[in-house]
Amino acid sequence: MLQPSCLQFVTLIGLSIVAIINGTSFPTINNNYLPPIGPSLDPISSSPNPFQIVNEWKYLDFDYPTFARRKAALANNELIPQNNLPLGIDVYADRIFVTTPRWKDGVPASLSVLPFPPKELSPSLQPYPNWEEHGDPYNPDCSKLMSVYRTWVDECSRLWLIDAGVVNATVSLNQICPPKIVAYDLRTNKRILSYELPPDQVKQDSLHSNILVDVRDGKCDDAHVYVTDVWRFGIVVYSLAKNRSWRATNYNFNPNPVAADFNVYGLNFQWLDGVFGMSLSPINKANDRILFFHPMASYNEFMVSTSVLRDENNWPDKAQDVAKNFATIGTRGRLGQSSTSGIDRNQVMFFTQVHRDAIGCWDTRKPYTPSNHGQVGAANTSLIQFPNDLKVDQQVKQGVWVMSNRLPIYLYSKLDYSDVNFRILRANVEDAVAGTVCDPNTSAASINIAPQFVNNECY
Repeated sequence: MLQPSCLQFVTLIGLSIVAIINGTSFPTINNNYLPPIGPSLDPISSSPNPFQIVNEWKYLDFDYPTFARRKAALANNELIPQNNLPLGIDVYADRIFVTTPRWKDGVPASLSVLPFPPKELSPSLQPYPNWEEHGDPYNPDCSKLMSVYRTWVDECSRLWLIDAGVVNATVSLNQICPPKIVAYDLRTNKRILSYELPPDQVKQDSLHSNILVDVRDGKCDDAHVYVTDVWRFGIVVYSLAKNRSWRATNYNFNPNPVAADFNVYGLNFQWLDGVFGMSLSPINKANDRILFFHPMASYNEFMVSTSVLRDENNWPDKAQDVAKNFATIGTRGRLGQSSTSGIDRNQVMFFTQVHRDAIGCWDTRKPYTPSNHGQVGAANTSLIQFPNDLKVDQQVKQGVWVMSNRLPIYLYSKLDYSDVNFRILRANVEDAVAGTVCDPNTSAASINIAPQFVNNECY
């Protein structure tokens, strides 16, 4: 068995990388705000930051058809504004999609849409595609949306989502509906698919929380969908052509107990969250793609050829035979826990850094080492506070989008609703990597990596 210090070079995407084998009142929202043009200023250093604030909220509200209906929703606790937290983000053309899982009571819809460019800073959420598509957790109709965690917009103008079917996960996990994959045609806003995960692919206390869609060569009918089970450490693979799914397992999906200890905002808590973040490489010369992945409770990044996941015959019978196809490619270092990630057309990966309140980046053509990890803008400021979700859009001029949501305070303390708690931010990908080691036009050797300190820790 190789020792953890052993290094070997592996070929990835035709290039070499190093792999390590191993009852509150709510103020009125300003509806006349138009966001500023140009980069935001960092609140501490006042230096230009590539991220722009697209939307921000002190609390969330929803766009009800009538004032009377909203009043009734408040009265019967269908809507409890302080219980709503934005989690997932996605973008398509002139629309932003936001998820609000039903972690607590009073969440009337778990998938909403907002206009882009924004017409106001703190808009009410418009349930997508309409109010009727969202179910009632107290009288569940499992054909409707129940608790959407994250989404994915594919190249075929479809919005895919994972509906975990779980409510009140912060109090006492209640699986009121089977987890399901749902897809909408964004050109018509009509549902085109709903697929319930088979019972043998759902474990006790499973939580399916992230989704990624793999479409190749414009073959929209042959998509594969990857869904992470963050609490029971697996990836469910769904084939659209076969309308069938299977569950992949590997020890690298498991959390690292050492990395399960989180200390943010004066709160100490333990999250034993397994495989979570996923991102896809471009198609390589072997007509394959690499899936990069990491557990939330981990400092490391891993990879596997998607051909291993897409081969239904491997799961579960050949799981041990293909286990060594899953490899560690490197570490982000201590305090390097990350939730989600995404890769742009220039093969630059962006990833959240939840302990550092920052966004990291890595040129996937360079070795995965801390010296080759850049940082987008300043860290540990008030602009980004717990970056929970991240997406790279497919616009001609690509952007990296971040959902900042103070999740630990929501879960373990109490949010201050007189302050901004949630933000959607966007940066142009070129601006995001400018002057960093992540710039594809810059070699790693020509960058002087200065030490950075967070909470007196050098990394």
